[in-house]
Amino acid sequence: MLYAFLKFMGQPAIRIFCKRIIINQPACLNEDGPLLLACNHPNSFLDAVLLDLLMKQPVYSLARGDAFINRLVARIFYSLHILPVYRTSEGVENLSENYKTFDNCLELFRHNGTVLMFSEGKCINEWHLRPLKKGTARLAIQSWKNDIPLKVLPVGLNYDSFSHVGKTVKINFGKVIRKEDIDFDMPEGLRHQAFNTRLANELKDLVYEIGKDDKAALKKTFGTATPFLMKVVLGIPALAGYLIHAPVYLCLRYFINKKYHKTDHFDSVMIGSLLFSYPLYVILLSTCCFLVTASYWAWLCLLLLPFTAWSYIQLKDIHHAVTPTFNSAE
Repeated sequence: MLYAFLKFMGQPAIRIFCKRIIINQPACLNEDGPLLLACNHPNSFLDAVLLDLLMKQPVYSLARGDAFINRLVARIFYSLHILPVYRTSEGVENLSENYKTFDNCLELFRHNGTVLMFSEGKCINEWHLRPLKKGTARLAIQSWKNDIPLKVLPVGLNYDSFSHVGKTVKINFGKVIRKEDIDFDMPEGLRHQAFNTRLANELKDLVYEIGKDDKAALKKTFGTATPFLMKVVLGIPALAGYLIHAPVYLCLRYFINKKYHKTDHFDSVMIGSLLFSYPLYVILLSTCCFLVTASYWAWLCLLLLPFTAWSYIQLKDIHHAVTPTFNSAE
């Protein structure tokens, strides 16, 4: 229930917070399971949120195990279709829990489910594909050994900014990898290596390679000129959107920046906080407008406020800013 509600609320909201979401193969959003999304990992949990909101069917994602700090948090995560994966750094005693997660994934695949896995293993804010870990290969090959007709779909996520709302996101889907693409006559270790080589070759064409200080390349890759007519039509709503939404945005940014400004999680925490708080902010302002005017027309604010926010985002230019890489693991 919580998952379905958040997905329903988040789908229109993410279109406000992102200026453009460009998808090279939109049909892939409707891909049926059993499906494993093998993705790069540049932007913490926002990577999972985006794919979760855009994919047609429910998506189960794998997250670092130490986030499951207690039973209550674990129950919330499970209700949001998030499963734990532990690394050696998070305690050798927890590694056995990974077998349970893999078994859960296999069960999901048997019921034509979709699982998202970040093949690089950790998050770093950068425009670069890093070496792949073995987890994706192990899960895919284990599924095929269990006669599950799993499809592995490579996904490249590319953002023009890791620090600003109003970003452009380019999501590139590659060619599906199937069981017949891997030689099962090879020893297991070589099978994993062959799978990772195949996946890496796919992802190289989907993930952009841009230097962290190369503003010109960023603008060339992501920049799109705003039509003059759009500037004229949206100018006044955009100004209103900035003035109305500045209080909630600037307050959130101030407090989140104090804790996360030197981590690779700032952008995700910022967007995640807005996804939760913005609907409440709109409802609060609409209610105040109704109480002041005593007119049912005031409830039009429920539509007008998001429109002004969207207008501002459409006219906002963030290509002057480049976010440095902090190299902190997720």
